[in-house]
Amino acid sequence: MRPIIQLFGQILAPTARRFHQALDDPESMQISVQQEICDRLIASPYGKALGINSIADWERVPIVDYDALTPWMGNGEKHHTGELIPLTPEPILFYEKTSGSSGAVKWIPYTQSLRRSFNQMFCVWAHDLIVNGPKFSTGKLYACISPQLNQTNSPSLQDDLDYLDGWLRWFLRPWLVMPKGLNKLHDAQQFKHQLALALLQAETLEIISIWSPSFLEVHLKYIQENHELLRSELQGRISEYRLQLLRDNIPWTQLWPHLKLISCWDSANSADQAKGLRSLFPHVLIQGKGLLATEAPMTIPLIAAQGYVPVIDEVFFEFEDETGSLYKLHELCIGKEYTVILSQKGGLYRYRIGDRIRVTHWYRHTPCLEFLGRHPAVSDLVGEKLHESFVHQVLNSLNLSGNHFKSLVPVAQPPHYILLLDTAQETPEIIAQKLDTALSQSHHYYRARSLGQLATPKVFISPQMPELLSLHRAQNGRIWGGIKHPILATSPISGELLQKLGFHGL
Repeated sequence: MRPIIQLFGQILAPTARRFHQALDDPESMQISVQQEICDRLIASPYGKALGINSIADWERVPIVDYDALTPWMGNGEKHHTGELIPLTPEPILFYEKTSGSSGAVKWIPYTQSLRRSFNQMFCVWAHDLIVNGPKFSTGKLYACISPQLNQTNSPSLQDDLDYLDGWLRWFLRPWLVMPKGLNKLHDAQQFKHQLALALLQAETLEIISIWSPSFLEVHLKYIQENHELLRSELQGRISEYRLQLLRDNIPWTQLWPHLKLISCWDSANSADQAKGLRSLFPHVLIQGKGLLATEAPMTIPLIAAQGYVPVIDEVFFEFEDETGSLYKLHELCIGKEYTVILSQKGGLYRYRIGDRIRVTHWYRHTPCLEFLGRHPAVSDLVGEKLHESFVHQVLNSLNLSGNHFKSLVPVAQPPHYILLLDTAQETPEIIAQKLDTALSQSHHYYRARSLGQLATPKVFISPQMPELLSLHRAQNGRIWGGIKHPILATSPISGELLQKLGFHGL
C-alpha cells in the first residue's frame, strides 16, 4: 500500500504547492480571496439589500453573529436540495448543524464552494502528513461517525468524509473502517458495540480521525468493560492472538500495532483529554485538528510549520483585539490575542464565530494561530462574572494530577457551582474548599460569596462523567463525536442532567 499512498501524495502535491506559495505573500492572497467572496456577496440578495457594489463597500458590511443572519438563512431542518437562499447565489447542497458547547443548535448552509474549501484544507493536510509525517503503510482509516441519538432524520453530514468532494471520498472509501448503517443507529449502546466490533477487526488500523478526544476514550472504555462479550462474538473473525489481547487491562498499542496517527482537538478545553490519549498511545502522533468549525476551515496543522497555519486561500480573515480594533491577517502581532471574524464561500460574511486565538509564531510570512477558547465565555449567576480564562487558571492551580476531564458548571437554585471531574486523588470536600479559595481571587466572586449570593461550590467525581454528559447532549440533538465539554459552562445545568449524573448534593 505504501506506493499507493505515495501516489496519493503526488496527486495532492499541486494543491499543497499552491498553498505553500500563498504563505509567502498572505496579504496578496487574502485580497484575492476577499474579492472572490465579495463578488458572491454582490450577486446575492443579501448584498443587494446592503447596497454592496464593490470591494470598496466592504466596511459597510455589518459584522454579524448567527442570530443576525437567521432571517436570511432558510430552514435548515426542512430544506430542499438545490434551494437558493438570500445569502449566496449558489444553491445549497445541505445544512449542517453545529454542536458547540453553548447556545441552541445552529444550521449552517453548505454550498459546493464551501465544501471545496474543506476539501482544499484536507488535501494540504494529507499531503503534509504523507511527506513529513509517519511512514504510513496500510492507509486504514477510521473517520468519525456519530449516531443520531435524538432520532431525527434531519439532513446533515454522516461522517467526516462528507466534508470532501466526491472524487476524494471515492478514492478514500476502500481504506475506511465504516460499518454499514452505523450512523443510522439511535441507541448509544448499540452504536458503541457495533463500532467496537469494527475497530477490533481492523488489525491494520493506521489512522483515527475524530473530533473530541473523549469520543475515543468512551469507546476504549466500552471495549475494556465488555471485552469478554466482544471476544466471544469475534471468535473466528480475528486471530487467536488478538482474541487473547481482549483481557483485563487491554494493551492498546498491541491491539492496533500499526496505529500511527490520531487526529483530534487538543487545545483549550480538549487539552487534558488529548493528554490522556497520549498516555495511552505514547508512540502515536496525536495531532491537533487546529481551528476547524462547521462554519469554515480556519487553520491547518502543518508538521513543517510546527503550528497551525490559517487557510488563507479559502477564507478571508479579520481579527478584533480587546479594544475593538480590526486587523488583517498580515497585521497581527506575535503573542497578542484576538477574536476571529471570518468570511467564507458559503454565504457567511464578516461572521463573528466566537473563537479566540493567539499568534504563536510566523511560518514563511504567515502568522500561526493557536485556539484559546470561545469568546465571550462568562458565567454570571448573581454578578460574579467568572471568565473562562480565569477559571482555566484556577483549575490548573488545583494540581488535579491524573485528571483528564474537568468542567465547572453553574447551578441556578440555589446559586452555586459544581466542579465535574472524572478522577481525583483528594476528596471532593478538600477540592471544593481549595476551589472556593482560588475562585475568591476574583473580586466579583468573592463579593457574591461574602454576601451569601453564592453557596459554597461542590465537587462531583465519576469516571463516567464525559460519557454521561455526551450522551445527554446527544439525546438533545447534538452530534456525539463533535461535542465539546467546556472548562466553564455559561448556562446553568439542568436538574434532569444533575439527576442523570447521580448528583443529589443540592
